Amino acid sequence: MGAVPGAVLALALGLGHAVWAQAIPDAPAPQRVNPPLSDAAGGSIKPGAGTAPERTGGSSSTGETRVPQQPSTQAPSAEPQKDVQTTPPDIINAQELGTIIRTYTTYVTVPVTVKDNKGKQVAGLTWRNFKVYENGNYEPLKVFSVDAFPLSMAFVVDQSLPRDVMEKVNESLSALQGGLAPYDEIAVLSYSNGAHDQSGGFTGAQSARVPFILSMTKASGTEQLNATNTGPMAGCPIRQNGNCIDPNIQPGRSAGSDSFITIPKDIHTLNDAIFAAAKELATRPKERRRIIYVISDGKENGSKATYKEVLKYLQGHEIAVYGTLVGDSARWGEGYLSRFHLPFTMYDNRLVAYVTQTGGSLDSERNLNGIEKSYQSLAEEARNRYTLVYSSHESPFDGKYRNIDVRVDRPNVEVIARHGYYPSAEELR
Repeated sequence: MGAVPGAVLALALGLGHAVWAQAIPDAPAPQRVNPPLSDAAGGSIKPGAGTAPERTGGSSSTGETRVPQQPSTQAPSAEPQKDVQTTPPDIINAQELGTIIRTYTTYVTVPVTVKDNKGKQVAGLTWRNFKVYENGNYEPLKVFSVDAFPLSMAFVVDQSLPRDVMEKVNESLSALQGGLAPYDEIAVLSYSNGAHDQSGGFTGAQSARVPFILSMTKASGTEQLNATNTGPMAGCPIRQNGNCIDPNIQPGRSAGSDSFITIPKDIHTLNDAIFAAAKELATRPKERRRIIYVISDGKENGSKATYKEVLKYLQGHEIAVYGTLVGDSARWGEGYLSRFHLPFTMYDNRLVAYVTQTGGSLDSERNLNGIEKSYQSLAEEARNRYTLVYSSHESPFDGKYRNIDVRVDRPNVEVIARHGYYPSAEELR
């Protein structure tokens, strides 16, 4: 490098001395780009309450006068009130209910009928009047409906009735269609020794096929003969080729001996008939009310299906059993005694247990007009029920039975609802 002139070097040294002699400025202070959370929305953030404007004295930029918030002087209650629902449930119709049930598989539907001390339905109740408990735990309502639901009815006729009782049932069948609405549907079954599907599935309740199907259900009934096992008629009075002409009183084998005759047992396959009807109903949509209507004396003997098996199937598919008792079971006093079962004997009235456990209703014959009126009253009661829906906290996969207890805050009323249910795997598809 060449030599630097002295004047220039002196100037450079002087400028350098001047630069280093200046004070070093402070770093710039940080600027607030966003306001702190405490100033958001002009107030403070409270847990569970979001942002709320701060109540301070003076006037705001909008001209509003802010009043200072005073602390509450009311002492908190010692113990919060339990089992009180504050959030109202959804009020929907039957079609929307079917969609919600498919979407939320833990939802449980409980149709409820409330009657006064005269047996009349109590109307005008709201969701605030009901409380539902599952396995003893309070369950808030998610959906509440008072709308009438269309019926899917499986009508079951007992053809093993005595001849005189069967004749009254045959005459009453023409009145069944009058108790159903055009949007209802019906399937007709009968039983004596085994169940028989008379309609081949469901058809419209007001269809022209229904009177024809009901006419095919009519039967002659059975003769109720008293077997004689003592006296001169106890043996075989008439013989042919050495054998008794009547095999029912043939001495020996299952019929007994010359001194004693085993009385043949009656066959009343009520369990099989209800099971067959329940299988038909299990395929119907959930926005329809599934019911089985049985007209019978309630006797059960000789079925392949057991009572526990059939009841579990009913409780797993939301099916209610209704019935009209006829014959001996419909008589005052005798009908009540027929509900008790003696070991190793035929069940004289098994229908009562089905109705009670599934939340249905039971009527009695009284006379021909009583049978016809029961068709209309029970169908109307099944259609117009309070519909309660809650979300179960139990696992839908355990398959265990759950108890249901429905309570109404009205005195002197009867609450009719199913006692419990089994979670069905078919609802989780």
